[in-house]
Amino acid sequence: MRPAALVVLALLLLPAAAAAQTDEIQVYDGGLTDPGVVNLTVHTNFIANGLKDPAFPGAVVANHSLNGVPEFALGATPWLELGLYLPVYSRDARMGWGIDGIKPRLLFAVPHADDRRFFYGANFEFSINTKRWDEKRYTSEVRPIVGWHLGSVDVIVNPILDTAYDGLKNLDFAPSMRVAFQVAPTTQLSIEEYADYGPLHALLGAHDQVHQLYGVVNHRIPRGIDLEAGVGVGLTDASDKLTFKLLLSRDLNPKHAIAPKP
Repeated sequence: MRPAALVVLALLLLPAAAAAQTDEIQVYDGGLTDPGVVNLTVHTNFIANGLKDPAFPGAVVANHSLNGVPEFALGATPWLELGLYLPVYSRDARMGWGIDGIKPRLLFAVPHADDRRFFYGANFEFSINTKRWDEKRYTSEVRPIVGWHLGSVDVIVNPILDTAYDGLKNLDFAPSMRVAFQVAPTTQLSIEEYADYGPLHALLGAHDQVHQLYGVVNHRIPRGIDLEAGVGVGLTDASDKLTFKLLLSRDLNPKHAIAPKP
């Protein structure tokens, strides 16, 4: 059995609840850091108008909170990227600044996804959480990646499953998707949707589901920095009403890429 299949099987069989918030608001497009290259992405999200009640006693309150994390990625092979979020942090009006945890991850994807009409992959993420961020000490994410490059339009779907290791029936379905339009050689405009339907065995009613719609711009700026900025609005009572996100990404050692073997 292939390594990716083993990881999926392990996550699904281990003895999901959605966290109150997220440090990462991003649709994965199957792109991988080149072998031998280290990439740094800084995630920053500000919830200008969000839920005012904590998801559980002692939790970070979403409203007026700032959430972020530096994400380090290493290209291991043409089809595998190793990642580490360290540290996940946040600030809310009640508790102030605090550390929320760390997250290692494995991202498998078809090589050179940007050059393919159809591409696919899967990301496996393991979270070690502090008490202010999640009731469960350990949680994980399985994020399949399916997408199409259709000329100047990209369509990408991430049908995410979250688990808190509390049984197969409690896997939480939290998909995201992206439709992007290439408007210039270095610029894309996109619409993204992030949802949480709740546990698979008892999906939530429409009013209790999370649905957020984002308008996003992706732009390559000088010195090899990729910028992603967006504004999200909540579509249900269970969603944060207004969120701003910013991602800044750069390869730290682009000259040290290892050329793939012929």
